[in-house]
Amino acid sequence: MLNISNNSLEYKAIKLALLLMFSLSLSLLNGCSVSYKNVKLENGNRPVARILTNKQKRSINGLARALLALGPNTSKAEADAIAYDAIVYPMILANQYNLVYPPQLQNILVNGKRRDRGLCWQWADDMTAHMKKKNLKTFDLLRGTANRRLKNEHNSLVVVAKGAHFYSGIMLDPWRNSGDLYWEKVTNDEDPQYTWHEFVN
Repeated sequence: MLNISNNSLEYKAIKLALLLMFSLSLSLLNGCSVSYKNVKLENGNRPVARILTNKQKRSINGLARALLALGPNTSKAEADAIAYDAIVYPMILANQYNLVYPPQLQNILVNGKRRDRGLCWQWADDMTAHMKKKNLKTFDLLRGTANRRLKNEHNSLVVVAKGAHFYSGIMLDPWRNSGDLYWEKVTNDEDPQYTWHEFVN
């Protein structure tokens, strides 16, 4: 058995190794930070991006068209507003969550009480609460879940035309790309591990 005193070579080696591991852990977390400098909330709840990338602009336009196509009575103004906020608001949430990448690491930090928010259901809650402020007349906001009560359970906001069925909707999932919105018809998710259903308690 080793006799490790505060002055021994073994003690110093262990102390150095622990210090290096701690420093590496900190640099890993800092290296994975997600921050969006060009976004803010105006008038309390209106997300605004000073600069949008071409990819973000294409995503907004594509999402607005997809939302408008959900039903014959959908409002273009509402579709445009949902699409813009669906891309920009997650960036604001990412800043508020003090987000890190990948999202599984954020989950570890939240579950370990090192971050307050950033689990998929919290993204869905915050996105839903924000969209409800729009008092939408031609769309409904639903909650989707995949793998309910399993280890890889996932939750997302789903938008459907007013009165339409869940499976006709489009999911808005900012969790999986750490604030960079993934959106798709709930029946066309590219990730095979997710089969979406309407959330029911």
